[in-house]
Amino acid sequence: MLQKLTLLFPLWMILLCTAALIWPDWLIFLNQGSIVVLILAFVMLCMGLTLTFDDFRRIIRMPKAVAIGFAAQYSIMPSLAYGIGYALSLPDYFAVGLILVGCCPGGTASNLVTYIAKADVALSVVMTVCSTLAAVVLTPLLTQLFAGALVPVDSWMLFKQTLQVVILPVVLGALLNRWVPQLVKCIMPVAPLLSVLGVCLICAIVFAANAESILSHGAELLLATAMLHGSGFLIGYHLAKFLGCPPQTARTISVEVGMQNSGLAIVLAKQAFPMLLLTPVAGAVSALMHSLIGSLLAVLWRIRVVK
Repeated sequence: MLQKLTLLFPLWMILLCTAALIWPDWLIFLNQGSIVVLILAFVMLCMGLTLTFDDFRRIIRMPKAVAIGFAAQYSIMPSLAYGIGYALSLPDYFAVGLILVGCCPGGTASNLVTYIAKADVALSVVMTVCSTLAAVVLTPLLTQLFAGALVPVDSWMLFKQTLQVVILPVVLGALLNRWVPQLVKCIMPVAPLLSVLGVCLICAIVFAANAESILSHGAELLLATAMLHGSGFLIGYHLAKFLGCPPQTARTISVEVGMQNSGLAIVLAKQAFPMLLLTPVAGAVSALMHSLIGSLLAVLWRIRVVK
């Protein structure tokens, strides 16, 4: 039952974000202090609970696929985000938000979508871990590179925030998995659903806090994020195929490239660009868009099972 509820990730995202636009007062009180940061840290902790140190050793056994996915993640998506923002002449606050999304690591929901698609879940987990660990350095540096021409970017602040809300919870989760495995075993059945609901809640909070602006500018953000994530899925898949990866691996790399940690983009935008109040909106719309595209692809791929 819990697994079926988790697989309805796109539905929960649509329902919560729609409710946030219609009745923003119900959620807007959560858009203060460190509440959103704590929710994201909890989501990353749940991800860490799924990991063992054997997952990190798997990198040695599948270096080519991991390297392709890693390189694609941190080259294709930031470049696409910058190019799309420029091509659509997005306002600086939306362009910076889109670039921040493109510079973030693979999304926590990518493992779920990979599972639905009957692709390589183990590879997806390893790739997510690699891109997440590297985000401490690469997300601030790439944001500085691509968004620095639009607005001032504090790379050091981004570095500290990424360390606090991503790496520390993930490492804590992995350590708990090793130290208290029986406790983690009890939590694990519900952890994926809680992670999904946590990401949906973060996006809904941002939707509620910026309901009027989203209703006014939602069309251009929907177009921009659809172009970003749709291109990421497409390029990631065909790049992997071109480099000789089998279909199942190509699907996994496609999902990992196309889905970003939009929750992290929202938190970083709120904390690193406090003067750009609408910048987190790009991350919220992005989460909705990549969830919908990823889920649709996963269902299509699940029907066309790789032999």
